[in-house]
Amino acid sequence: MISKILINYAHNSLQGPVRNPRVVKGSFLYLELPKKQRVIVEAIVSLLPTQSRKTPVPMAFLSSLLKAAIASSASSSCKSDLERRIGLLLDQANLEDILIPENSHGNKHSTIYDTDSIFRIFSVFLNLYEDNHMQDESEMVYDFDSPGSPKQTSILKSSKLLDNYLAEVALDSNLMPSKFTALAELLPNHARLVSDGLYRAVDIFLKVHPNIKDYECYWLCKTIDCQKLSQDACSHAAQNERLPVQVLYFEQIRLRNAMNGGPNQFFFCAINGQFPQRSGSGAGSDAISPRDNYASVRRDNRELKLEVARMRMRLTDLEKDRVSMKQELD
Repeated sequence: MISKILINYAHNSLQGPVRNPRVVKGSFLYLELPKKQRVIVEAIVSLLPTQSRKTPVPMAFLSSLLKAAIASSASSSCKSDLERRIGLLLDQANLEDILIPENSHGNKHSTIYDTDSIFRIFSVFLNLYEDNHMQDESEMVYDFDSPGSPKQTSILKSSKLLDNYLAEVALDSNLMPSKFTALAELLPNHARLVSDGLYRAVDIFLKVHPNIKDYECYWLCKTIDCQKLSQDACSHAAQNERLPVQVLYFEQIRLRNAMNGGPNQFFFCAINGQFPQRSGSGAGSDAISPRDNYASVRRDNRELKLEVARMRMRLTDLEKDRVSMKQELD
């Protein structure tokens, strides 16, 4: 009941200049509106009932409050409370709910969306997920492995949501690679059954940001688990000039494995040890730096592409021979 009253009050009170034609741009009322909205938003948030998954405040309402809080420069505690509430119900959100505009204050170098806020929201969700895991680890393992279980559905929905969000914010030319990478790395590895969505987002980012440094491109692409790329995505990646050579190695091994008739899992494990890891992963001090390694493997791109093309042709020929032999035997 309280939530409904607050929703109705917010709908009638939080009217920006666009919704209220009586507010003239540049007028005193126009300039005072953010202050008035800040007071209203902070008051509404302070009156929200205690968050519970059994009696949740609607996600769309929380999202609109957070957008209003950021636009009106509400207090940090107000915004943090809303981010926490949204994080607790993140598996119920859609893309529009988390496209939170940045309060740029006229800064032409600002990003379109507030990615820091989304980082904190997903962190809340993941902390809740990990807390549940610690409370009953055996139940979590069983529950997550069960197709369609609530916990599995929750983490998978959130991973798809994040990948869709990444694809959207990748279009922002002002978004720093470090911000994008931090979001892409946020989810645990098991949260994504396939990496196609993340690959698409990374590809969009590289297309929109052609002048990023080699090592930034390297770390962006390292967020993609090549073992979880579909055949179509892997084939596309093998022809993608924007990606480093790692995916080409994967495609080359996949084709070679297909010609040999072996199962995929053998090269899935082998691929992990073929490329350098981040500093602090146990490598010696004489290890090749990411920048030097990326520059080196990039020179092999053309040769590997030719090798992949030759292997594709060879695989096609073998398939034709197989069909021909089968017809002769029949």
